Amino acid sequence: MEISAQVSLYPLRQEHLGPAIQRALSIFKAHGLKVQAGPMSTLIWGDEEKVFKALREAFREAALAGEVVMAVTFSNACPLPGPEA
Repeated sequence: MEISAQVSLYPLRQEHLGPAIQRALSIFKAHGLKVQAGPMSTLIWGDEEKVFKALREAFREAALAGEVVMAVTFSNACPLPGPEA
């Protein structure tokens, strides 16, 4: 089943926030997911198993660098972005 997830990653008490976020984006892409990064959250979509596996890996990687909050909203009903995304 294809699903989408809106993901917000918040590294806490870290001098630089970008590396954890960039690493998460790389993980999503490495799992073959489509990714649309935004200024406040990222939309990912693809096969349900791949989405959950990539999110777990991204959270673990971010947690290894320090404290982190990840907020995720899942949907199997929301329209997916068009091919230009």
